[in-house]
Amino acid sequence: MGRTYIVEETIGQYLSNLNLQGKSFVSGLLIGQCSSQKDYVILATRTPPKEENNENLKHPKDKVDNLDEEWATEHANQVSRMLPGGLLVLGVFIITTLEMGNDFQNTLRRLVFAVEKSMNKKRLWNFTEEEVSDRVTLHICSSTKKILCRTYDIHDPKSSAKPADWKYQNGLSTSWLSLECTVHINIHIPLSTTSVSYPLEKNTKNGLARWAKQIENGVYLINGQVKAEDCDLLEGQKKPRGNAQASSCSFDVRVLTQLLLNSDHRSTATVQICSGSVNLKGAVKSRAYIHSNKPKVKDAVQAVKRDILNTVADRCEILFEDLLLNEIPEKKDSEKEFHILPHRVFVPIPGSTVMLCDYKFGDESAEEIRDHFIEMLDHRIQIEDLEIAEEINTAFLSSSMNSEAPLDNRDDEQPKEPMQTSIVLKIRQNMGMIAAFAVAVLAVGIAFHYFSD
Repeated sequence: MGRTYIVEETIGQYLSNLNLQGKSFVSGLLIGQCSSQKDYVILATRTPPKEENNENLKHPKDKVDNLDEEWATEHANQVSRMLPGGLLVLGVFIITTLEMGNDFQNTLRRLVFAVEKSMNKKRLWNFTEEEVSDRVTLHICSSTKKILCRTYDIHDPKSSAKPADWKYQNGLSTSWLSLECTVHINIHIPLSTTSVSYPLEKNTKNGLARWAKQIENGVYLINGQVKAEDCDLLEGQKKPRGNAQASSCSFDVRVLTQLLLNSDHRSTATVQICSGSVNLKGAVKSRAYIHSNKPKVKDAVQAVKRDILNTVADRCEILFEDLLLNEIPEKKDSEKEFHILPHRVFVPIPGSTVMLCDYKFGDESAEEIRDHFIEMLDHRIQIEDLEIAEEINTAFLSSSMNSEAPLDNRDDEQPKEPMQTSIVLKIRQNMGMIAAFAVAVLAVGIAFHYFSD
């Protein structure tokens, strides 16, 4: 027997209303949550059409065989940043004007594997062996209304298609529990002379991977209590019934990370010649969701862990992309510098208790966030519904003539004004190597320190 997908009823209406606009097909993503028994789909979003140049318009590629995998996977990467803990891209859908044969199913198979592979490259965490590894492909024929739902095991490149049930359910989007926490981070990433030639993004991700182990091994208090992993999350309180009660059920989570290894672990100190360092310091607002059907503590904790890891990694990646796009010019006598990463903005899904998120630099308007949300998720939102998770803080730029600095980062380099909920991005580099540039708002920051031998 194949997997069962419980689908929010409004998704059926959304898929029926999608306009092919004269094309032979339209594709998109399915978003939701996996569980051991069944999967829940709460959102579907079409992949935005790719802008074609004049040459392509003369020779349009409108066959399903020519589905642009690179464009579809990039859309999946963008959407995955907008998902809080507990939610995943569960698979892909495609709507065609005609019923398709086996060759078409191979196209869908390649797409679902390409999407998962692309997203997995960016993660600081790995799926466990116990987790569901099936991903879904949904094919709808717009003329016959026939639905074909199949799954593939993404851990097995040779896996064949398995049939799955696609069942609509009213009110699914209101049956979710939320978990919220604030994590204070202070991550120091030394850049050795051997790794300094690597892209800064790669060095940072390698450093974040070490910090990720602390988050994975931390102790998580739910409403001030340590609960057994296999314990029911709702144990000791009334299970929510109805939309109003379900929407109000929220849990406060606190994270305790180990400062030292246990006595039975050996620790060896290493000395590295470093050409610089990256410092991440500040507070991160995390939010995760779990379906209210027999939720386990271990699933709730796992959702929070992954949200913490995702939001820090995503913000770093967004900043590096911004630096590359703007091609910041060099500035002399610039040795240390503060960059402020984008702060997190939560956005409600219409008719749902679940909120998705986006990231906003200080010079971006609320209208731009709304337009990006519409482009990526194909759902309209109201500007007044935007919820900024962190306080807005000013980015400070610090310059110095000194070309040497100790690896140990002290408070003398901190902005004089308090930054209670921001993560400060500080940069130090040999004179003339990097531009003195700052973005004026955010939530998470990074610090690069470069100094001579």
